[in-house]
Amino acid sequence: MCFMILNEYRPISPITIRPTAIKLILMKFGVVIFPGSNCDEDLIYVLEKIMGQEVVRLWHKDHDLQGAEFIVLPGGFSFGDYLRSGAIARFSPIMQEVIRFAANGGYVLGICNGFQILTEAGLLEGALLHNENRKFICRNIYMKPQTSNSLITAQIDPQRALKIPIAHGEGNYFADPEVLQSLKDNDQILFRYCDESGNITPESNPNGSLENIAGICNKERNVFGFMPHPERAADALVANEDGLAIFESILSMVKV
Repeated sequence: MCFMILNEYRPISPITIRPTAIKLILMKFGVVIFPGSNCDEDLIYVLEKIMGQEVVRLWHKDHDLQGAEFIVLPGGFSFGDYLRSGAIARFSPIMQEVIRFAANGGYVLGICNGFQILTEAGLLEGALLHNENRKFICRNIYMKPQTSNSLITAQIDPQRALKIPIAHGEGNYFADPEVLQSLKDNDQILFRYCDESGNITPESNPNGSLENIAGICNKERNVFGFMPHPERAADALVANEDGLAIFESILSMVKV
């Protein structure tokens, strides 16, 4: 779950698409909106206005993905986080379409509450527990890529520590020993929490996540989830553009 740090921001001057040396593909993103989602507009802003992509809004009751080529589940408090984060959203009609889409090789990304929903739906392994300190955490952290074998991380320097905000109460990633070993064996760990210099230490772990894990993917490498919010670190207006590295990696590596 997550709070908004900023409301949707609208620059006064005309917006231009971010210039980049990386060749980016143009594609159609579907952003799923649940009752209680509150990061959808930030995400749509970055995808449309900064990355120059087409975006469709998908309501939780929809049964049609509207031709989207990449589905994103944003952060928020879907259905008020009743029962536990993501537990009710997992049964929304749109999720049946998302599950079918993923089973057919479609790309799906869950950010924060979206990550929680993906674990509840069985699209990603493990679970997100209450933070170790039992408190809501809202601050910048650093995270470091752990594999280049994913479209999320392929174009990011493996030694680069990305400064990305987190805002959650249940971001403590947990998996049983067999699942953890499988994640390692199959190179499914996308990011680990680290310090500003890229050192992965207990002190740099903000929520108690197992082995500092901040994000993972499935074995098929088409479903991805992580707790930090790159959409909140993707504009010079917020004095942090580290999150753009993730979106640029996706758009340079994705196959549609």
